[in-house]
Amino acid sequence: MKISIEKQVELIERGAVNVISRPDLVKKLEKSQATGIPLRIKAGFDPTAPDLHLGHTVLIQKLKHFQDLGHEICFLIGDFTGMIGDPTGKSETRKPLTVEQVEKNAESYKEQIFKILDPEKTTVVFNSTWLNKLTSKDFIMLASQLTVARMLEREDFKVRFENERPISIHEFLYPLIQGYDSVALKADVEIGGTDQLFNLLMGRDLQRVWGQEPQVVITMPLLEGLDGVNKMSKSLGNYIGITEKADDIYGKTLSVSDGLMFRYFELLSDLAADEILRLKDEMASGKAHPKAIKQQLARELTARFYGAEIARQAEENFERVFSQHELPEDMPELTLSAASEGVWLPKLLVDAGMVKGSGEGRRMIQQGAVTVNGEKVSDVECMVKGEGEVLLKVGKRRFCRVLFV
Repeated sequence: MKISIEKQVELIERGAVNVISRPDLVKKLEKSQATGIPLRIKAGFDPTAPDLHLGHTVLIQKLKHFQDLGHEICFLIGDFTGMIGDPTGKSETRKPLTVEQVEKNAESYKEQIFKILDPEKTTVVFNSTWLNKLTSKDFIMLASQLTVARMLEREDFKVRFENERPISIHEFLYPLIQGYDSVALKADVEIGGTDQLFNLLMGRDLQRVWGQEPQVVITMPLLEGLDGVNKMSKSLGNYIGITEKADDIYGKTLSVSDGLMFRYFELLSDLAADEILRLKDEMASGKAHPKAIKQQLARELTARFYGAEIARQAEENFERVFSQHELPEDMPELTLSAASEGVWLPKLLVDAGMVKGSGEGRRMIQQGAVTVNGEKVSDVECMVKGEGEVLLKVGKRRFCRVLFV
């Protein structure tokens, strides 16, 4: 069944900040529907951070909307531009990645995006494919398409210039190269974050130069993290990683505030817009409790990465641990050799896989987030008796049963 152009535009515009331009989008959709030729949708990712969180998936979810409408997705991994370093939003020159880092991170991206996108209907492309073929003459011609004055219109470059902070010449090439990617792919639509607007518009400009129909530019907002204030970021600790355990994805989603919950629905959920509005109205009228609505969101996001059955188990575990104050059924277990002299607690937390290092273990203890056999521990030098069974808990959701034999 054909979906009307109006309904397609409604889905595409959902959550978007900019659509440049709507008439161009309608025209492209009408042509695609008339000819049966899908639009080519581009989104580029520099392989600088191999672990994705829900904030990253806002763009991928928009790609899925286009994919569900039958269009072709080009997931571009910027292995060439990753070696330049994206200057967007940076107060100083970004350190470029090595070839080895780029390749490793790119493979991780490919594994993770297919938790959302259909791999059979997604083309993963690397911009080194065409950029490695450009000659010195080609790069000079490309650089001639933009003036320094225009480049300094970019807010991050403008601020750095005014504050006399260095801007390397190669950073000026980044927007041009991103724009040229659209030329190479003959992109109909490019999607990016609001901080990428300058670069996305560059693609439109360069496509005109190369005699192509300019792409439609769609920008998506930066998703707020669990604190409801700052954008989702691993460095701020307010994130939900898509490779985290199902219990953690479910539990963290339930910690989102009632007000922020519908922002997550709009940007991350597959639920139809009218269904989201209905849930919002039911909460406002008191017909539905906020927790029940939030549970629906938590189930959906957990199921997206782990399947419906594991999402159901995560919900049961949450209710058992937090509502009924019981221990989770699938608690990890660790067997260690008995230690009469005891085991330093931060090291034990590392051995149990509950923290990444003893430094993090010490911080969690200082924050009052660690309990041993149900007793909160505040002494970072605590030695745990190395015999029998020891129950460890870090934060609200991390448990481990240690058996000393």
